[in-house]
Amino acid sequence: MKLRLHFVVDPMGWLCISVVFGIWLYNTFFVPKLVLFPHYNEGHIPWAIVVCYYIASGLCLAALFRASTADPGRLPADPHIPHAEREHWELCNKCNLMRPKRSHHCSRCGHCVRRMDHHCPWINNCVGEDNHWLFLQLCFYAQVLSLFTLVLDFCQYYYFQPLTGLDQEKFTTRHELALLRISALMGVVMFGGMSSLFYTQMTGILSDMTTIEKMAHFSNETYGAKRSWQWALAEVCGTRWKLLWLIPLRSRQPLNASHQFRSHV
Repeated sequence: MKLRLHFVVDPMGWLCISVVFGIWLYNTFFVPKLVLFPHYNEGHIPWAIVVCYYIASGLCLAALFRASTADPGRLPADPHIPHAEREHWELCNKCNLMRPKRSHHCSRCGHCVRRMDHHCPWINNCVGEDNHWLFLQLCFYAQVLSLFTLVLDFCQYYYFQPLTGLDQEKFTTRHELALLRISALMGVVMFGGMSSLFYTQMTGILSDMTTIEKMAHFSNETYGAKRSWQWALAEVCGTRWKLLWLIPLRSRQPLNASHQFRSHV
């Protein structure tokens, strides 16, 4: 597996991704320390809940790292254009380079990206043909982790049994309510924002329309007939194996759209 790293030099993007990472770090540290480990040590919850929380947290971080560092589909300065596909290429009026149709020039990154959806400051990267599946994973795992966090914060006060072995002098014990309120607020904001973003991304994928094309009021009939949801997601994720759609630590291989979709899972 060969993973190429792609970094965008943008101080504002660095600030935005630092905020996202800070939210992840806060909940990954305080929720297990305040809720999971104390209740597990006293036998109130099974070990599987602790493991599941860390799996969701790890997958969320992996998706964030891969989405922010993966090449979104940057076009080379001197691309090789097959003779049979020349009619599907056009000249960019900003960088004066040839590019496939449905590509877009990102003014923030300074280059053209194949099938660019949008530039996302929260990952400090463009969302394009080669990392759209990673951005979709990030939205999904951020929803899962945020919802998991909200459920645990709620259960801490309304469902779990009271803890008996707490050290009342510890900082986390004395400020538990404030710390969990901050965690719950972050969970509500992240879950609401990521759910809305995930919905818009899924509707765009299923209708074969990027965010830029939606804003420009392009018609999806320009690019071909509507596809099944399985083929649409398989094309974005680069594989027909559905289990691999959820794994961020892999490479993506383009699919041939002329092949008929066959379910393997």
